[in-house]
Amino acid sequence: MITDTLELCHRYAGLHPRFAAAFEFLKKLPADQPLGRFDLNGDNCFALVQSYTTKPVAQGTFESHERYIDIQFIQSGQETLLWAPRATLKITQPYNGEKDVAFYALPARTTPVNLVAGEFAIFFPEDGHAPGIEYGNAETVRKVVIKIRA
Repeated sequence: MITDTLELCHRYAGLHPRFAAAFEFLKKLPADQPLGRFDLNGDNCFALVQSYTTKPVAQGTFESHERYIDIQFIQSGQETLLWAPRATLKITQPYNGEKDVAFYALPARTTPVNLVAGEFAIFFPEDGHAPGIEYGNAETVRKVVIKIRA
């Protein structure tokens, strides 16, 4: 897991062949970008622009992915994402290959990642994460998740 500001994303562009295109998309993203899916390179790299209200930690659900790396970027608002090594998590719903996701119980020990507008977190397949958690209070967040085929 990596977290930083979009301003410093150039540090990570070389970690994967598709990271540079993903960060360029985020840097050029208008504030009024419609919600939905935007292909950067078909199923190899695409962005999901979304808006939702954050929830209490007790309602958090851990997940992980096999085929995709997530870059989760906060465009507006703030949220907490919880992180834990996938190897330490207890499966509640086995991996679904069609949706590329497995779900896990909320573990007793997690690392909170508090993100505000302009910041991102990168979650690799070995990273369990619970997105959409309140950072202080519930609020509406506008977030872009870029899915990059690992």
